[in-house]
Order: sequence, then C-alpha cells, then structure tokens
Amino acid sequence: MSSLAVLHASQLITLAGPPRARFGKELGDLGIIPDGGLVVADGKITHVGKTPEIEKLCQHDTEVVNARGCVVLPGFVDAHTHLVFAGSRLEDFESRARGETYEQVAKRGGGIQTTVQATRAATEDDLFALAKKRASWFLQNGTTTIEAKSGYGLTLKDELKILRVIRRVGAETPLETVPTFLGAHAFPPEFRENHVEYISLIIDKMLPAIGHEKLAEYCDIFCEQNYFDVENSRRILTAAKQYGLKLRMHVDQLTNGGGAQLAAELEAITADHLEQTAADGITALAKTGVQPVLLPGSVYALGSKKYPDARRMIDTGLAVVLATDFNPGSSPSPSMPMMLSLAVTQMRMSPAEAITAATVNAAASLDRLDIIGSLEQGKLANFAIYDCHDYREVAYWFGVSLIRDVFVQGQKNPLNARS
Repeated sequence: MSSLAVLHASQLITLAGPPRARFGKELGDLGIIPDGGLVVADGKITHVGKTPEIEKLCQHDTEVVNARGCVVLPGFVDAHTHLVFAGSRLEDFESRARGETYEQVAKRGGGIQTTVQATRAATEDDLFALAKKRASWFLQNGTTTIEAKSGYGLTLKDELKILRVIRRVGAETPLETVPTFLGAHAFPPEFRENHVEYISLIIDKMLPAIGHEKLAEYCDIFCEQNYFDVENSRRILTAAKQYGLKLRMHVDQLTNGGGAQLAAELEAITADHLEQTAADGITALAKTGVQPVLLPGSVYALGSKKYPDARRMIDTGLAVVLATDFNPGSSPSPSMPMMLSLAVTQMRMSPAEAITAATVNAAASLDRLDIIGSLEQGKLANFAIYDCHDYREVAYWFGVSLIRDVFVQGQKNPLNARS
C-alpha cells in the first residue's frame, strides 16, 4: 500500500487534544510539533510525530513531501457560508461607499432581494458552475470543509434547487459541504405584505420536502428586526426540529433583539453574528453550551466598527467559532486567513485562539470532529502547507496567500488549487 509522508515542518500544528470543542485557555493550545511530520494512507492520517520518527516509517514507495521551513495546519473548517447564488451586489457595494446602510439598501429593494432575483433566474447547472469555481477559492485559501446555506431562492422549487447544488458540490469537488436550509432568510417580494403565508409555506411545504429528500442537516433563520422576529423564529425552528434538522441561527447582527436568548432556549447548535449581543445574551449561550460563530468579515465589509465581543465570550467559557460568512452582499471573501487577521486585530483574539476557532471548534459545531479539525491518527488527511516558519504569520501577513500546497484526503492541490 503506497503512502504519503510530510517531513520537516518547522511547526506541525496538530491541535491534538480532547475530542470536543475547546474552551478558555484550551483555545491557545495548538499541539505544536517542531520539525514535525505525518504519514497518510488511504486518505487518512496514520502517524503523527517528530520527523526522525516519521522517516523510519517510510517505505520505498512512500511519496515524500518536504515541508522544511513551512508550517502545516489542518484544513480550515468554515462553519458559515452562503456558497450558492447568482449575480453580484456591486450596486449595493458602491451605495454603501456613498453612505447608505445595509438596512437602507434593503428597504429600497436591494440587498438579499437582488440576489434572490438572480438566483431564481439561474438553472441548477448555472449555479453549480458558479459554486464549483468558488469551491476552488476556498481550497486555495486552505479551507477543506464548509457549511453552506440556501436562502437565495425563497420558493420551494428554488430552495430545493440550491440545496441540491450544495450536495452536488460536495459530491463532485474535493470541498466537503455541510448543507443548511435557510428559507427564513428574508420575506420574498411576493409575500412582502403577507408574512404569515410565507411562514406557513416554510413550515407546511419547504420543511417536509427537505426532510423527505434529506437535503439538509441544519435549519437556520435570520432572527432580526424587519426579518423574522423572535416568536416567528421560535415557530419555524420548532417545526424544523420535527423533521430532524439541527438548529443554527443568525442573531443580533443589526440589533440586540433577543436572538441569543432564543438560541439558548431552543438549544441551537450555534448562534451566528452576535455583533450586538450584550452580556446577558452571552451568559445565556454559555449556560446551554451554544457555540458562537463570529463573522468579522461581514463587519469589515459593511464598514461597521461593532465587532462581536470575542474576549468576553472566551472568558465566559464559550467554544468560539470563526467563519467567513462568504456571501455576495456583506462578506464577499472565502479567505479564512483574512478572518484570522480580523479576529486578532479587531476582536483581540490571539493567533492561536483564532486558529482553534477555525478548525477544531468549527468542526465540533458541524458534528465532524471525529474526522476533521485536527491532525491526529485516524482523521482525514486534510491540511495545508504554508510558506512561513511560524503559525502566527498566517494572520500577520494579510492580503497575500502564504499557502504552498493544499491536501484533501491526502490528494495534493485538488482542483488545481496550486499549480
């Protein structure tokens, strides 16, 4: 059986540790092996250790990758993306530069509705071609698994179309996708004056169809003023549970409307955004073990200065997750290294905490910590080699890619991530 060995990494960032999300001081423990190496067979890691130990395990047909002078990190796990959509939001982008807010853009018919219109007009094959291209962007940035949401169709047919594309990307590209139903992203124009009927459509038509086809693992909702209030969010998410969907929630992005408390009440897996969440909301999340998913890219792209209170969350004992929120309107970036930089410079997380939040903790939030998120025996050989000596450089040098090679299940540079 042929194998692959990576040798002489200046730092092999294993993130070895307990098989659960990391809290408090654990976020800073990266399990670094200097002059580290690993062995891969059949797509999985078989051995991890110091290079002299790993070299003894190499056979005559072992493919050897020299990582001398480089850092090796687990593949990033991006736990919040909106991968599948058509069109762009360039007009909104320019309008915000002229001073309009996210809410003002949405009220005049821009924002999510612009993307809904373009996505509805696109065929499944059109959307797959776009999503496949974006999959390569994630891989080029060291991300090997993403959570991907629907939410730009807002009809039964179009939401199912998006979820099928998400499944297809996971099946036909090296990027693993974890599907989430986000039909409660916004009220579509045809239901602008009849919110009750659209909520009934979600509960009575969309959720049963998704449950029947098993197209999603999670249900999400945009719990926010002028979108879905706390009571309607509770109703939709309670129904989603009946179809076996686990819960994720967009909460407290624009206003502090009680979304964090609802996430705690419903025992959601994650509460995402949390820019406006106050201390009582953070405490509520901690009491029920809801993982906060922090999205600094959307704060940056919207020109806001109100970042989530990451330090309070960590000090309160929350297993913080870091993600891109990749989407056409408020965070058009698939770059997890950029998110690490923002986490360090704007949210006062340490580089080690940011890496843990984007790997182990993200994998835990997607119920995949047994196979991804760290470089340990038995896990998938998903990792990236960075052309730097110290892991802190990944966040330090922003705006330039340090990635030399990306491996998915032991296969180098999938989708020609690097030639």
